[in-house]
Parts: sequence; structure tokens; C-alpha cells
Amino acid sequence: MPGYHVWTIGCQMNKADSRRLAVRLEEAGYRDSSLLEESDVVILNSCVVRQSAENKVIHKLDSLRGLKKKYPQIKIVLTGCMVSYDDREMKNHFPWVDLFLPPQEWDAFDRWLYEHGTARIHAGPAPGKHPVSALVPIVHGCDSFCSYCVVPYRRGRVRSRPVDEIVREVTELVHGETREACLLGQIVDQYGVDLVACPDLADLLGELNGIRELCRIRFLTSHPLYMSDKLIQAMARLEKVCEHVSLPVQSGDDEVLAAMKRGYSSQQYLDLVRSIRYHVPEASISTDVIVGFPGETRQQFARTLNLLQEVRFDKVHVASYSPRPETYSAKSMLDDVEPAEKESRRTQVEDMQHEISAAINAGLMGQTVEVLVEGEKKGKLQGRTRSDKLVFFPGPRDLIGQLVSVRIDKTSPFALQGSCCS
Repeated sequence: MPGYHVWTIGCQMNKADSRRLAVRLEEAGYRDSSLLEESDVVILNSCVVRQSAENKVIHKLDSLRGLKKKYPQIKIVLTGCMVSYDDREMKNHFPWVDLFLPPQEWDAFDRWLYEHGTARIHAGPAPGKHPVSALVPIVHGCDSFCSYCVVPYRRGRVRSRPVDEIVREVTELVHGETREACLLGQIVDQYGVDLVACPDLADLLGELNGIRELCRIRFLTSHPLYMSDKLIQAMARLEKVCEHVSLPVQSGDDEVLAAMKRGYSSQQYLDLVRSIRYHVPEASISTDVIVGFPGETRQQFARTLNLLQEVRFDKVHVASYSPRPETYSAKSMLDDVEPAEKESRRTQVEDMQHEISAAINAGLMGQTVEVLVEGEKKGKLQGRTRSDKLVFFPGPRDLIGQLVSVRIDKTSPFALQGSCCS
């Protein structure tokens, strides 16, 4: 039986895409292999949102050059946001790659598999057992064109999947032991804007909430411009929708936000957070921040720190700005914040958030929380609360896939430790 190996870097959408590619390979008769040397097909699913991620992809590609020379029969596929529809330059840089696959070009991959002697393709979820928490893309592409972001240029414009198609997929996943559906989109709350009947994310959540065996529903990533009152009310009303929102702010300064083309002010963002917490008091909120954006002064950065301190997010993902090809900021703005200053600002955000997360999680000490057990790691079961807190606790493997009450005995900024309540 031929083997395949998939290497993935980047966002949850990339992870979902990698799983879909793996499904196709397994349906075509391939088996998952942990060893590159024993693989007939090696897939690299790339990310170029940050220069650091792109550097890792290039390093991985370079390492495969020797593998291809030693084992010329191995087929190497590059996909993800590093690949554009014009792959001539990529072919010149990486001639040992056999296929450059733009993101989510499933038909092109199917044709390529067919040409290599495999014809049996299954387009939906893999048969049999599925992950306890499954990633379900519901809208592809992005129409926002933030000045720093390359995603719209690589993943195209917004393309929403029909409601009935998503419901069928989640129902099939549930029959294969999935208990939580995590709905994905570059901007997930843009879902439906391109569909004839214009269903929105709140409508879709209502449909999925009716799937009997499904325990939980999550969605990410949201954009402050599209986080509607209707969606917030759906979170509050629908019992299976988890109390967690991923809501990138990117900056706390209005001039920087305008330069980023985010479309909202810091006050509008704060008002939205207050609305979420009013209607869903137990909600946890995570965010993304970019430091060192072109022209960002120390005073402007201080406003970002003030906003983070005021909101007190449960989690903050922070990155230093790096210019991305094709984007407005790369073409029109000078990357004028020194690398050392960017790193200092990034560290300040991380240090502040470390203290905030530690304090928030410490408030859960001694409480009993509901955990959906997703798997096992280092001898302990692991899962997440409805508010997306990672929890580890000892217990038998047959609890995987179950909702379990866990008493929290130890906390840290990053995870919780507990014991199963009998």
C-alpha cells in the first residue's frame, strides 16, 4: 500500500485543508506514514502570513530537495498560501516539487491523483471514526483586503458553502464520533453574504444546533465589522454554541487601525466587547495583535497596551509586522520600525498577557467545569471547556469523546490541571 505524509503550518483552515487532502489520499488507497522515506506522496501545506512562517516552509522545501534526489519516485506537493495561480516563479525556485496546488483546488488534486493511477476519490469527510472536535470550513476566501494581509490574494474572494451541504457534513461527522464542530472561515461571520438566500452565521448555527448527537459548536475567526447583534444573540440563545469568541483587534490606536484598513475604531471595538459580555457574561474572548506596523509610534503602541489591559482578554496572539508581497502596506508603506523595537513591543504584550491569563485562570481554582475529552497526551486525558480552556486530568481512555465534569486543582496562564468528578 502506498504511503503519504502531510506537513502543515499555519491557521486552522490549513489544518482543515490538510485533513481533506488526507481523506482523498486514503480513499485513493494511500496510508498515513510518519516517515518521509516510506512515503510515495509528501504534501507541504504552507503559510506566508508572517515572514517567519514562510521561512519555515522554505527550509522544509530545501530539506526535501535531498530526499527527492535520493528517492526520485517520491512525489512532492506544495499547497497553501505560498502557492498562487501563476506558479512559474515557484517552479524556477523549487524544481523538485511535482505539483503546486493553490489552496482548496480539490478538483485539480483529484485529477493529479487520477493521473498517478488512483481513481477512487471521496469528496466528503473520511469514512469511519472522525476527530472528537472536527474542523469544518464554511466560507472560503476573504473580501476585506486589510492592508497587511496576503490571504485575499492567495485564497480569493468570499465563497460560502450552502447551509444544507454543511449540515450534511456535520451530520456525517457526528455519525463517525465527532461531538464538536468548529466552523472555520478567514472571516467566519462573513458567511452567507454571497449566497442567494443570504443566510448568515446565526442562521447556520441555528440549523446545526438541531443535530441531536452534536454536543458543541464553535466558530472562528470573527471580524469586528461583521459581528452582528443577531450573532451575539444566537450565542446567548443556542445551548450548543460555546461561549468563546476569537475577535482580532490588531491595534488599539485609531490611526494605525485606519492604516491597516480594519474599518472600525478602538471605541467601536470596546463597545462590541461590552455587548458580547453583556449578552454572554461567561464568554471568553481571544484576540490577535500586530506590533511594529509601519509608522507605529511608541505612543500608539501604548494605546494598544491600554486596550489590552482594559479588555483583559483570555488569550492574545501577538506577532511583529512583516511586509507581505502583493499587499498594500508592502507596496505603499515604509517598514520603519526597527526589528529590536518590534521585538521589545511583542515581548511587552506577551508579558502583560501572561499576567492577565494567569489571573483569569486562577479564578477557576476549585471550580468544576465541563470538559469535552479530545484525546490523551503524556499519560493524561486532555480536552477543552466551553470557554476554550485547555484542561488535563488523569482518567481512562474510554472517556475520550465524552463530556466530563472536572474539578480544577491547578492553574497556569496556558492550561488547567484537574481531577475527574465521579
